Amino acid sequence: MAALEIEGLDVHYGGVHALRGMSLTVGEGEVVALLGNNGAGKTTTLSAASGLVRPTAGTITFRGRDVTRARPEAIVGAGLVHVPEGRRVFSTLTVHENLQVGGYLVRDQAEVRRRIERVYALLPRLAERRAQQGGTLSGGEQQMLAIGRAMVTGPRMLLLDEPSMGLAPLVVASVMELVREVNAEGVSVLLVEQNAKAALKIAHRGYVIENGRCVLAGSAAELAGDSRVVEAYLGGV
Repeated sequence: MAALEIEGLDVHYGGVHALRGMSLTVGEGEVVALLGNNGAGKTTTLSAASGLVRPTAGTITFRGRDVTRARPEAIVGAGLVHVPEGRRVFSTLTVHENLQVGGYLVRDQAEVRRRIERVYALLPRLAERRAQQGGTLSGGEQQMLAIGRAMVTGPRMLLLDEPSMGLAPLVVASVMELVREVNAEGVSVLLVEQNAKAALKIAHRGYVIENGRCVLAGSAAELAGDSRVVEAYLGGV
């Protein structure tokens, strides 16, 4: 069974036709990279999948359930969790309080505490800073906190939007390793990334989107070796 199926998706922002028959599939346990230039429709694809924008046509199915018109909180409750571009941690809340926010739909508080401790085990740097305000963390630490907060929800799949944005190369490597570790725990991932080289290193498959349409798809190795991808997204090397 596919984790996520998007079929024939159209999205409009007023008179702007942002997605045009967009289709993709993420299998259970896969990391799938979604590549494309700014304005291609990558963030809109994630926002439609998480219920933040409404499609004008097409269907979105998560683990066999039609979520095309579902409310965002219902989609989160089903296990499809969006980590938006720009981290969006609560700057005046502590690291620990930010993680607690991730458990707002979980009634069993003992389970929330167990999940937070799992995040601390996975990310000991956050454990060291648990009493520190989120807004005082470095960019890389904020990104790890955003992913950690999403993990407290108990996701079956993560939608990650530009997790490497604005980060130094060594920090990018740490964030991508975190995505790999999360995936190894059985969480599927749809990864939007401008850093195509980093994304394709950890992805199983990928899609290239242009002007709201999928124009290329294949394994990560196939895309990394495709001359069109190399020229457009890998710096011609």
